[in-house]
Amino acid sequence: MYVIVGLGNPKREYENTRHNIGFDVIDALADKYGISVKEVKHKAVTGKGIIEGKRVILVKPLTFMNLSGESVRQVLDFYKASPEEDLIVIADDISLDVGKIRIRKKGSAGGHNGLKNIILHTGTDGFQRIKMGVGEKPAGYDLADYVLGHFTKEERVVIQESIDNAVDAIRIMITEGADKAMNLYNKKNENQK
Repeated sequence: MYVIVGLGNPKREYENTRHNIGFDVIDALADKYGISVKEVKHKAVTGKGIIEGKRVILVKPLTFMNLSGESVRQVLDFYKASPEEDLIVIADDISLDVGKIRIRKKGSAGGHNGLKNIILHTGTDGFQRIKMGVGEKPAGYDLADYVLGHFTKEERVVIQESIDNAVDAIRIMITEGADKAMNLYNKKNENQK
């Protein structure tokens, strides 16, 4: 079973913000594959389903971003899942241009507090992740204000395409492996520079 976690903050005020793009990808996956993500347990909203013949659990932690690892740990323990083998995390990344995605099989938190907390609670940085580009913080902006801000109308169009790309990347990751998805999507980003 794959545990697919989208990072974000609960509460309506955070919907469609840069920091909540992980939640947006989970919603898009749920829509595409007919998975109901409504069950509240493990400090998260979860939903079980099938993607391309593989069992998955979709997870949107309710702990707020900085404590995401508490929820992820509970889900992994409950389903006896391995972070290295079964976990895919989707998170925003300010070091990538709006709309770019980057897939990694492991790595540091890169300053992302949600990823930092997952690494702390799982004891490893060896889990797959999809980094969703939300653009660099403009000079003079407070980082928290920026990531908790909303996309412009123009950015929203680009972001929708990147969400669709992330959904497809996840399909490839669970059916053909992360390397295949990395070859396709990380190269696509390099070619678009």
